[in-house]
Amino acid sequence: MREIKETDWKVLRRVHPLAIERFCERVLAEVNAVSHDGTQSYHERYRQIFKMIQEPDRDIAHIFDNPRRSQALTMLAQMRREGLLTEEEFSTLTAQTRGAIEMMLGIR
Repeated sequence: MREIKETDWKVLRRVHPLAIERFCERVLAEVNAVSHDGTQSYHERYRQIFKMIQEPDRDIAHIFDNPRRSQALTMLAQMRREGLLTEEEFSTLTAQTRGAIEMMLGIR
């Protein structure tokens, strides 16, 4: 995969921590809903939460760990696919990078 322009790299570096927060907020909201479901026993809720955390844990590692310029397009595409970039943030990327991300996601 080719490296991205410096301006787009700076956007990724700026939105990276914001996207992680959004991801974690989403997962924790789901966990909160399950943890407060009084129709299940505590043990059932614990087991469900454990299962709920496993996949997002792999996703967060895959999307966010070890940001490198050589992986920047892939990371941005995954953030976009997961709805972790706002339209405003996405629009600050260069047209070339936005186009590459859309192509990777099959939007174009």
